[in-house]
Amino acid sequence: MPAPDRAAEARALVVGAVAIPSRSGEEAEVAAYLTNWMAGRGFEAHVDEAGNAVGERGQGPLTVLLLGHIDTVPGDIPVRVEGDVLHGRGSVDAKGSFCAFVAAVAALPEEALAGARFVCVGATEEEAPSSRGARHVVRLYRPDLVLIGEPSGWAGLTLGYKGRLVARVRVHKDNFHTAGEGTSAADDLASGWFRVREWAAGEGGEGVFDAVQATIQDLWSRTDGLAQVAEGTFGLRLPPRVSPEAAEEAVRGALSSLPGPAGVEVTFTGHERAVRHPRDNALTRALRVAIRARGGTPVFKVKTGTSDMNVVAEAWPVPTVAYGPGDSALDHTPHEHLDLREYDRTVSVLTQALTRLSATDPARS
Repeated sequence: MPAPDRAAEARALVVGAVAIPSRSGEEAEVAAYLTNWMAGRGFEAHVDEAGNAVGERGQGPLTVLLLGHIDTVPGDIPVRVEGDVLHGRGSVDAKGSFCAFVAAVAALPEEALAGARFVCVGATEEEAPSSRGARHVVRLYRPDLVLIGEPSGWAGLTLGYKGRLVARVRVHKDNFHTAGEGTSAADDLASGWFRVREWAAGEGGEGVFDAVQATIQDLWSRTDGLAQVAEGTFGLRLPPRVSPEAAEEAVRGALSSLPGPAGVEVTFTGHERAVRHPRDNALTRALRVAIRARGGTPVFKVKTGTSDMNVVAEAWPVPTVAYGPGDSALDHTPHEHLDLREYDRTVSVLTQALTRLSATDPARS
C-alpha cells in the first residue's frame, strides 16, 4: 500500500473539524469526529466524562500533555477553503492548534513513541467561564511537559497570559423625578465604574502585560415607575502582581463609596490568576530548534487574554508553552481564517520538537 499523504490528511482533519459547529457546551459531534480520526491512526482514543476528545500514543517514561480546546464562541462564518486559506469559526481559535497537535503526534516515528507518552486533549468549554474540560483533566494527569493549543503564529512561543476577574454590579433605588435633585441608578453605576477605572489606571506597569485593563462588557438600566435598576458587567485583565482576590477587594472598595441611599450588589466570576513561564527549558529549546530548522526565528510572547494555561498552571508546575498556527488578532472576529501553509509548518515543527523531546530525561525536563 502507498504511504499516506500525511500533509493532506492533516489538512483534511482541520477542515473537517472546523466544518462541525461546536459552541461551548455543544462539542459532542466534533469530539466524536476527532476521536474517530485518532482511533484510526494508532491512538487509544475516547471521549471522557467532561466531553473532551482524548487520544494517547506512546509508552515512554516522559509524559507530554498537549491540551487544546475544541469549543468556539458564537458566530457563523461560512466554512470554505480558498486557495491555501481556511475560513470558519474556530479555524484559529483554536481547532487549528489542536488538530496540529493531533496530526504531529500521528506522524511521530516509533522511536519517539518508545521514549514518551503523548496525551492529546481537545477540551470543552474553554470559551466559557467554566473551563470544564481543563478543570476535569487537571485532576487526572501529572505531565512532565505541557503544550497549550492557542494561536501564537508558527514561530511564536507564548509563555504567559494575564489573569481575569469579572464583576457584575447591580444598583437599585427608589424612582424620582429627573427634574429634582439626586442621582439615578444609572448615574450611580457610572460613578462606580469611573472609580473602578481610576483604581485600574493607578495599577499601571511597564507595558500592557503589567497593567490592569478594565472594560465595560455590558451596561443597561430600567425603571418600572417605582424603582430604578442599573446593571453593568466590568471586565478586568490582571497582571501577575495583582491577584483576583486583591482586585475583588479593590472593586468592592470603589463601589462602597457610591452615594446613597442606593442598594449596590456585586458578584464576581472568572477568578483566573496570571501566569508566566520561564523562557529556557527542554520544551522551549526543542521548539526553538525545530522553528529554526524550518527557517523561522523564534519569538517569545505574552498575551493579555486568558487560556487554559491559567487553569492548569498551579496544578502542573512544569515547563509549559502555548503554541499553534494563526493570528490571534482574528480570534472571535467575523474574519477568522487560517493560512493552511502556516498550519503545515506548525505540524512539521511539532513533529520534530516532540521527537526531540522523546529523548528527554523526565527528571531534567
